[in-house]
Amino acid sequence: MEDMTDSTPPRVLTVAGSDSGGGAGIQADLKTMMALGVHGMSVIAAVTAQNSLGVQGYWELPPEAVRAQLDSVLGDIGAQAVKTGMLASPVLVETVAEVLAGVDVPVVVDPVGVSKHGDALLAPEAVDTVKSLLLRTATVVTPNLWEVLQLTGVKVEDERDLRRAADAVLELGPTWALIKGGHLPGAPVDLLTDGTREFRLTAERHDNRHTHGTGCTLASAIASYLALGEDVPAAVERAKAYVTGAIAHGFPLGRGIGPVDHAWRLRQARSVATPATGG
Repeated sequence: MEDMTDSTPPRVLTVAGSDSGGGAGIQADLKTMMALGVHGMSVIAAVTAQNSLGVQGYWELPPEAVRAQLDSVLGDIGAQAVKTGMLASPVLVETVAEVLAGVDVPVVVDPVGVSKHGDALLAPEAVDTVKSLLLRTATVVTPNLWEVLQLTGVKVEDERDLRRAADAVLELGPTWALIKGGHLPGAPVDLLTDGTREFRLTAERHDNRHTHGTGCTLASAIASYLALGEDVPAAVERAKAYVTGAIAHGFPLGRGIGPVDHAWRLRQARSVATPATGG
């Protein structure tokens, strides 16, 4: 691996699916990484035909293509953190898990099961492979409530169920579990725990339907902050602040659900730097 200079930013690798609409998946991951000051790299596991109305179709890449991308990036450039998203099938989950088992950097697993619109992005037969192989490679796993149910059978109905859900997820092997409680009634609360330490993270609920890409964005932000040297609780806290702002600034796109705004801090800085002048 070539020596890096002080001018080389930390590197983060995303292994996920491509979103042709640009709001989620690989595209959201790379935008998040750039916004947070790290160099994003990508291994594309699947290609989706996707827009603001939903996912019209997806096509997996052959496992040898996914393995070649992983070997290419990790063998030459390396990474300070890895994030996984849509992996689609058992063979792709196995391929990625095998490589990540030998990687000595933080791994953030977003166990993507369905899209924002409810379209399936993980074959039912791949759930067991995620449980048995992928989650044990994770430094942090970031399931939403539906994914918790899919992975553990635990149904979270209120905030009191979050710890039980987290403990069930931790039994599958990750070091930390972040249970995303955004779909619960009331103020959104996420629970982060390694089984010993526990953190409850709250945020303002924004009345904005344009939230496409929130899960991908959060997981990529956590990976970015880990690559920048934060510990897990600090990385999750800072990532949640970033994604909360991105949700607040989500914008309409097409005829359906628009994306969160990955560049919200940049736009905010620009508006402060160039105030409107009277005519």
